[in-house]
Amino acid sequence: MPGFPRLQEAYDFVIVGGGHAGLQAGLKAALLHFSAVVIDRGPKYSRSYYSPRMDNIPGFPEGISGHELLDRQITALRQHEDRVTYVTPARASAARRTESGFEVDFEWLKQPRKVRGKTLILAPGVVDRIPAVEGKIEPIFPWANQGLVLFCELCDGHDLPGKTVAILGATRFTVNLALELQHFGPASMEILTHGELFLGGEPAAERAELERQLRTAGIPWLESEIVKFEGIREKNFTVKFADGTTRTFDLGFSGLGWYDMHGDLPHQLGAAFDPDGYVQTDEDARVLSAETGSPIPGLYCVGDLRSGWNQIPEAWATAERAVIDVFARLA
Repeated sequence: MPGFPRLQEAYDFVIVGGGHAGLQAGLKAALLHFSAVVIDRGPKYSRSYYSPRMDNIPGFPEGISGHELLDRQITALRQHEDRVTYVTPARASAARRTESGFEVDFEWLKQPRKVRGKTLILAPGVVDRIPAVEGKIEPIFPWANQGLVLFCELCDGHDLPGKTVAILGATRFTVNLALELQHFGPASMEILTHGELFLGGEPAAERAELERQLRTAGIPWLESEIVKFEGIREKNFTVKFADGTTRTFDLGFSGLGWYDMHGDLPHQLGAAFDPDGYVQTDEDARVLSAETGSPIPGLYCVGDLRSGWNQIPEAWATAERAVIDVFARLA
């Protein structure tokens, strides 16, 4: 088909996921003269796609948007189309071991496909849980796209000094995030549970201790249901509640955790997971077996799905380590 990549039957690397980690793995494979296929749902599924500015990317002192950074990585990958097949929009659905490596099932252009590879790199990332109003997540998108609602303390915490901040959530994760964000010196913080019972799933003693820590830190919580977000023109985060009251903040911060950890493929392949649902690997990003605790030959996990810090430079580093490890073993 003109304009579409021609899929080979087998590659040195099959890479599932086309975010920052998967794209870097594909590029490194090409630079080390391997063949690779990158199976990508599309840039808009990357966590950073809607980030208006990221300040921790080397070489961009004024910051760079997630969208632009992904575009640059895809452009770099396309310089090596003789070695790398970039397939998008495509979604992997199953993976299995074979005598020569791995086989992956995926859908591309609404058609079922299969591809084989000697090495499989899992880089599907994770998906943030988005605050929903009346069952829809779209209402908060304008605030997220303008950097008025944040999702990552390591990426965005430095923007909090002197700001009033609403933390969205009702769980232990929310409380721990709020306590950690004190480090950045916000003017004030308040937890908004959006109608959920605050710490409702916690044992009484643990709930009491978490509430004590919040009171000591001067962080209140409010259990009223949110019905609307306002203030986009004024560049603030105004929250309207079901009782008709409103609260206005400089910033919102999601403390809802993950919506999807993309654990299906690693589960199918026998991977070990940590208590938080991340895939366990060794220092070279080799996936550890749930049965033996040893690395599963030829299987790697890089980026946010791997146990570690969810940061783009970290994603790049794990992708580099995975491909270099294969190169070193062959050499």
